[in-house]
Amino acid sequence: MYNIVDYGAQRDSGVPATQAITDAIAAADRDGGGTVYVPAGTFLTGAVRLRSNIELHLSPGAVLSFSTDPADYPPVESRWEGVKREVHTPCIYGAGLNNVSVTGSGTLDGNGAPWWEKHRHRREELAYPRPRLIAFDDCSRVTLRDLTLLNSPSWTVNPVNCSNVLIDNLSILNPADSPNTDGINPESSRDVRISNCHIDVGDDCIAIKAGTEDTRERIPCENITITNCVMVHGHGAVVLGSEMSGDIRNVTISNCVFKQTDRGIRMKSRRGRGGIIEDIRVSNIVMEEVICPFTLNLYYFCGPRGKEKYVWDKNPYPVTEETPQFRRIHYANITARNVHAAAGFLYGLAEQAVSEITFTNIDISMAEHAVPGQPDMMAGLEDMQRRGFFLGNVREVQFQQVTIENHAGPAFYVENGEEVEFLHCRSRNTAKPEELVERI
Repeated sequence: MYNIVDYGAQRDSGVPATQAITDAIAAADRDGGGTVYVPAGTFLTGAVRLRSNIELHLSPGAVLSFSTDPADYPPVESRWEGVKREVHTPCIYGAGLNNVSVTGSGTLDGNGAPWWEKHRHRREELAYPRPRLIAFDDCSRVTLRDLTLLNSPSWTVNPVNCSNVLIDNLSILNPADSPNTDGINPESSRDVRISNCHIDVGDDCIAIKAGTEDTRERIPCENITITNCVMVHGHGAVVLGSEMSGDIRNVTISNCVFKQTDRGIRMKSRRGRGGIIEDIRVSNIVMEEVICPFTLNLYYFCGPRGKEKYVWDKNPYPVTEETPQFRRIHYANITARNVHAAAGFLYGLAEQAVSEITFTNIDISMAEHAVPGQPDMMAGLEDMQRRGFFLGNVREVQFQQVTIENHAGPAFYVENGEEVEFLHCRSRNTAKPEELVERI
């Protein structure tokens, strides 16, 4: 046990404890590993860089309060929005490590407000992208447990090209209007288990990513489990993409509650990205007050080159390695209440349909006073209000025991769909039986 106070850290003083924490980590490293202990109290610090076989443990009442001075976060090479470049060192960081942990019932406070203001108003250009709160590059056996994470300058938790990652019982709280403060973003990582977390943030609660077309190494993000989590306010509860050029596969999402997230389960990409999202299982979810519970969108336009004709054109293009694909995605046992825009939005490319999709035992009720909105970001898409499922360019889609209540227009609108099947589906309170499905 290496107590940072023994190395000169002063609690509740405003005196930076960065060097004391660094010295405690170095001492543990010299001894082959150990626990660096943060006792109760508030300790001001800059970036903390961990080493292999080290557990950083925050006791109840302990707070690491991170400096807002960019000089305390010297540049390191890491990924930013899918591409390697120099970035400000994350508040807690490690690269090339094995067996590293951050645990305990204490708090990491990123003090993100000044960083957010720089981003919003561009009053002072940053030399590098904002720090993430916790990030690891190329590490194995990573554990994050029991922490409270507040006010991250940008993404909160971001393992990149890591394996055997356990994320358990985190409380992540960033203001709803804080820019790009995603909760947990596993990126090109393998064997990741996320459980028992409460996430209330200003962007996506959980986003699974695998790099963009500009990423040199195409590394998949795979074998991901997400369970027993509550997610609030984010733009999406669980999002896959749009950075998915290295492929995303083998993901299970279960036993979660989503409240007032813009979208529920969201998958997004566009021409140029390439890659495949496949073998995804989503079950036992309750959603409330979302714009759209399910979206699969291959015309997503945000990001570099997203406004080019190649991205938004609805005419078919040749299928190449730049053509993304969504397939083998299955949803079951899901309730969504007070939905605003649409029950679901599935839109494949003209040349590459989203395919092999099933919805089983789904119950959706539209909001009585629904606010018009866009189910996803696609050029030319108009606002929707209390619509049913909107399908375009799809193949082999099955709806079984799906009920949609209080919708306007057909419960299922199908445009350019092949092998779309409806088994024991119902419309309640609005459509007549002959209005259940409209095909174009």
